[in-house]
Amino acid sequence: MGTSELFKQMPAVLLPWYQQNKRDLPWRKDRQPYHIWVSEIMLQQTRVEAVKGYYQRFLETLPTIDALAAADDDLLHKLWEGLGYYSRVRNLKKAAKVIVEDFGGKFPGTYEDVLKLPGIGEYTAGAICSIAYDLPTPAVDGNVLRVVARLWDDDTPVDLPEFKKSVREALASIYPENAGDFTQALMELGATVCGPNKKPDCENCPCKDFCLGYFRGNSEKLPVRLPKRGRREQDMTVFILSCDGQYALEKRPDSGLLAGLWQFPNCDGHLKTQQALLKVEELFLKPKEILRVVERKHIFTHIQWNMCGVYMDVAEKNDAFSWFTVEQIDREVALPTAFRQFWEEIDK
Repeated sequence: MGTSELFKQMPAVLLPWYQQNKRDLPWRKDRQPYHIWVSEIMLQQTRVEAVKGYYQRFLETLPTIDALAAADDDLLHKLWEGLGYYSRVRNLKKAAKVIVEDFGGKFPGTYEDVLKLPGIGEYTAGAICSIAYDLPTPAVDGNVLRVVARLWDDDTPVDLPEFKKSVREALASIYPENAGDFTQALMELGATVCGPNKKPDCENCPCKDFCLGYFRGNSEKLPVRLPKRGRREQDMTVFILSCDGQYALEKRPDSGLLAGLWQFPNCDGHLKTQQALLKVEELFLKPKEILRVVERKHIFTHIQWNMCGVYMDVAEKNDAFSWFTVEQIDREVALPTAFRQFWEEIDK
């Protein structure tokens, strides 16, 4: 049986399976495109369980596209705090502004217009258009690629653009009228029964009767991926500076890693005690004493920060930094996880 014939069987088995087995998730309560859009952006690189609370808080605070377009950046970053990949929320706001200016605040209804929005690629555009509008636009992510590689018993690396293109075209040819349910059924299958980082539950898979990987005993070996590039490491010293119950923070540059977010002052390299004291003096502050030193690390996609956190009291504040109380930092300031791990060490 060819792969095209395999695919033709999928809607008939996946749709009833999905209705019986779908998880109860907050973004499945309706099909409003704004809600679907927010959930899909949050779910990129983030676990479902971690997203649930963020999703509900975000929409409670910013219930409309107009509210998102007008939101203060610090508020956005605070709502996103802990989710990581902050460029996602900045692109949400950019896209919201486009929707307000070009579409009167109404989310666009065609795949082509959705794909043009900042921060939206083929997967997200496909997910929104199929789920919200029942358009036959496949949403092909890692979960779907894994399912298809096993169905086809195909050892082509799934991260090759040509493989993703072939999957998208094959799926588009067999989409049923209830496209949104079919998209979510594929997502559900790839996230659960045929999920990542575990043995596939082939015996309980609705597609086992026509899965070539299962028939040939290869499902556990698939999918195949290209070798990962090595991750670069960077040593840095982070200064948690306190004075009269307030702590020094500064904004990161507007471009690059963690752009525009708050951080503790820091510098390259691991400084020894005397070097750390001298560095603080260079910041036009008078160090009183080093309270303690804590070592932590934070891993991004392509770089690992090896971080040495130096907790230090200083004699007086200066204007080089912004100074916040504990309550302000907890309530108002979005600290990226890389720096928040040092904040959580403070006895408040």
